Amino acid sequence: MLVLGLLSLIIGSTSARLTADSVAASRPRLDSVQTVAGDAPTADTALARLVVAPPDTNRRRPRVVEVSEWYSRRLTIHRYVAYATIPVFAVQYAAGEQLYNKSSGAPTWAKTFHRVGATALAGMFTVNTVTGVWNLWDSRSVKQGRTLRTVHALAMLTADGAFTYAGAKLSNEAETSADKRSLHRTIALSAMGLTIASGLAMKLWNH
Repeated sequence: MLVLGLLSLIIGSTSARLTADSVAASRPRLDSVQTVAGDAPTADTALARLVVAPPDTNRRRPRVVEVSEWYSRRLTIHRYVAYATIPVFAVQYAAGEQLYNKSSGAPTWAKTFHRVGATALAGMFTVNTVTGVWNLWDSRSVKQGRTLRTVHALAMLTADGAFTYAGAKLSNEAETSADKRSLHRTIALSAMGLTIASGLAMKLWNH
């Protein structure tokens, strides 16, 4: 009886050990777990993903470019002065047509308004040249719209020069010379057209 009891105890422990080893062997190893599309995730799968997943790489954040707080104020002044030049252009055109066609025989209002309008345009273009160039420099690091701003600035500086030449050089000569009067008119109208076209381009595309 004693011998049979010992044999039974040895056989039982051996069977339990074999059963535990077979269960452990049947479970997949953690480092060899592979997931198949459609399989429900298990604790082992989630842990394996956590172990083998590469660390996230740092993403480069977009660079924030700041302009001075006066940029917006100068831009507001620049825009309102630009809008105000449109009616002055209209008055200058009407008065200029009278002077071009009638010369010294033009009505007094045409002579007066043309002179006052030329002075007003000189002041307006001075303000917009200062505010425009200042803001162009202030936004030099802003890539968006840089080409359009640069072209606009060059166009307006060209208009500045044209108006200055037409007013300071040709206005007096236009009173006695038909050729100079025609040249004065051509340059002034070209500068007006360039100003309006450049302003419309900024209004439509500078967002």
